[in-house]
Amino acid sequence: MSLKELFNRNKRYPIPSEEAKNVPEGIMTKCPECRKIILTKELMKNYKVCPNCDHHLKMTAQERINCLMDEGTFVSMDDHLQTSNPLGFPSYTEKVKNDAKKTGLNEAVLTGIGEISGMKVSVAIMDSHFRMGSMGSVVGEKITRAIEEATKLGIPFIIFTASGGARMQEGVLSLMQMAKTSVALRRLSEKGLLFVSVLTHPTTGGVSASFASVGDINLAEPKALIGFAGRRVIEQTVREKLPEDFQTAEFLLNHGQLDAVVHRAKMKETLTTIVKLHTKGAM
Repeated sequence: MSLKELFNRNKRYPIPSEEAKNVPEGIMTKCPECRKIILTKELMKNYKVCPNCDHHLKMTAQERINCLMDEGTFVSMDDHLQTSNPLGFPSYTEKVKNDAKKTGLNEAVLTGIGEISGMKVSVAIMDSHFRMGSMGSVVGEKITRAIEEATKLGIPFIIFTASGGARMQEGVLSLMQMAKTSVALRRLSEKGLLFVSVLTHPTTGGVSASFASVGDINLAEPKALIGFAGRRVIEQTVREKLPEDFQTAEFLLNHGQLDAVVHRAKMKETLTTIVKLHTKGAM
């Protein structure tokens, strides 16, 4: 490279100043959609929705609780449950422990009892930061117990899904959770109790094919990816080009698979209205 080329390159990509290098880590966040740099503090005030392009960034389970539940009312359940390694999958135990340390969760879903606008509900919130929200035996067990607790207490059950699907490291044990959670939901329904499913980005695989899609009311966040198999797999199977918005929340809404697409800023208000309409004596 000539000196002239090197000089021109350095003009395009200037060396960061010492002041820029000293900016605390995490103070700024780049939107993955429009690439705009946003103050993390302002982004959190905006429910982790980009103020420039309205892209809904992924939330942790705890962030979701903070936005959704009345302050100080949420009590988590089954934090003691631990994932085993039934198939002896290499490094699986270590990866689960690392994710637990990183997220502060015992598994890829946080469950518990709390209040929304003064009304008691049972909730399950999946976290894609833990093994991409994949569903293993503990995830299925925690969701099932949260449903059973709702049935026992006679209160609504609400789930926020975010998952890459069934966890391959646990084989058929992870697939069994599809049936187990569905049976628990059937018993909830037989008691005449409400189940609201909120599908967030992404909700795919065995999760989308089981409890995520069978709510009495199915909601989703804008532009969330929702589907079973991948786009390329489907196109190769049906041998035709799929629409550009295929497997988005808006596509599913237009085809009758969702009841509404709800902006995150209006999610608590929407759920409050739904729970109030289905709770005796709440009106």
